[in-house]
Amino acid sequence: MAILALMNKLTGCLFLLLLLSACNPSENKNRQTVFNINLDEGLSSLDPAFCRNHNTIWMDNQLYNGLVQINDSLKTIPCIAKTWDISADGKTYTFHLRNDVYFHDDARFKNGTGRKVTAADFAYSFSRLIDPKVASSGSWIFSDKVTGKQAFAALNDSTFRITLKQPFAPFISMLTAQYCSVVPKEVVEFYGRDFRSHPVGTGPFKFKYWKEGEVMVLLKNEKYWEKDSLGKQLPYLNAIRATFIDDKQTAFMEFIKKNLDFF
Repeated sequence: MAILALMNKLTGCLFLLLLLSACNPSENKNRQTVFNINLDEGLSSLDPAFCRNHNTIWMDNQLYNGLVQINDSLKTIPCIAKTWDISADGKTYTFHLRNDVYFHDDARFKNGTGRKVTAADFAYSFSRLIDPKVASSGSWIFSDKVTGKQAFAALNDSTFRITLKQPFAPFISMLTAQYCSVVPKEVVEFYGRDFRSHPVGTGPFKFKYWKEGEVMVLLKNEKYWEKDSLGKQLPYLNAIRATFIDDKQTAFMEFIKKNLDFF
């Protein structure tokens, strides 16, 4: 749990840097703002079911959302789930979802427009994690805590229920892991294993381009649901550009030359 908390804290800190690096959004209204970051290792996948290292966590955090998220104090706070209830016996978790969260646009959706996220999407996403055919590296989150896919139930479009075999106090905090991101069934099943390089989520940025081992580009999600404390829609940035220079001296020189914003 300590490792999970630390990795989530790193994710939160990077996300805060991404937001703040745009400076004052009113000053940047007429210019494009791009955050340039170098990752010292290539990514094996952009499918959150295989989000197994910190670089992947950082990038997946820009593409996806889950039921809950973690803040910079390591506290679990609402995300797509605006509220939740826990039964008296500590085994049943009922999540009440936001109704303004949409998947990124993709040709697999009607008219190519991203549809609204529903409870059925979480039932599918979590069932997928424990599916032996998928062989997700995140299966450990649920595999010893639920009896099977029937543990995940969409009561209606905005109500999602998880039933555990026995109470587990840290369960809510574990759902902040990037493995627990929501994904759309029709897109995942169309691409199959190639979903790793055709990611579609609900996050502040949407996928644009990835030349593995060289460069990746994510663009601002204009339909993103989250706002800052002043009611300004996030993210402030127009894009994120990631390079994959593994030599630290070379990467540092790129930072010195102001080709990178984060080192």
